[in-house]
Amino acid sequence: MSDTFPPPPPEQPQPQPEPQFRPAEQPSPWAAPAEPPRKQRTGLIVTLVAVGGLVVAGGTVALVLSLMDSVQDSIALPPRSQAPFSEPYAEEPVEPTPEATVTESDMKKDVTIIACTRDPRIGWQSAKVKVVNGSSTTADYTIMMEFLDKEGVKVADGGAGVIALEPGGSVVKTAQGLGEVPRGTTCRISDVWRTPSKSAD
Repeated sequence: MSDTFPPPPPEQPQPQPEPQFRPAEQPSPWAAPAEPPRKQRTGLIVTLVAVGGLVVAGGTVALVLSLMDSVQDSIALPPRSQAPFSEPYAEEPVEPTPEATVTESDMKKDVTIIACTRDPRIGWQSAKVKVVNGSSTTADYTIMMEFLDKEGVKVADGGAGVIALEPGGSVVKTAQGLGEVPRGTTCRISDVWRTPSKSAD
């Protein structure tokens, strides 16, 4: 080495960088204890979701099957008839119109009041009626009477009957009222029934 160049200076120690982390601080003895870490419930949630899906799927399948059964029942065709084919029925014959029946007014024409009196001893009213059979068969008659006061109010009832009166025949009967009536009471035919006599058979 030449003496003209001085020796290099000795190397100086380089300063070391300070550490970037600090030791953990010691917890305070008066601080509340830290909460324990929560357990993971992922497995439970997955299980519940799977069970719920199975229940919903099963209910849907059952509903679809029941709807299909009901639709099938509603559109089911009736059983096929085993009867042989036949021609359409012919029109039914029209029945003849029955003869007009005898009305009540026609029956009342067979009965006529010929007397209307009040018994002075007991105050009961009676009426004498003449019955003429205007039908073509032997008939029985039932005659109902009403007894009315001066104001037209019914105060008593009475009746008479005729059995086996021949066609065109006539008879006089008394229709006796039941119960005391005032003076001046009048008589009126209320109903007449004429039926074929059984004794004529």
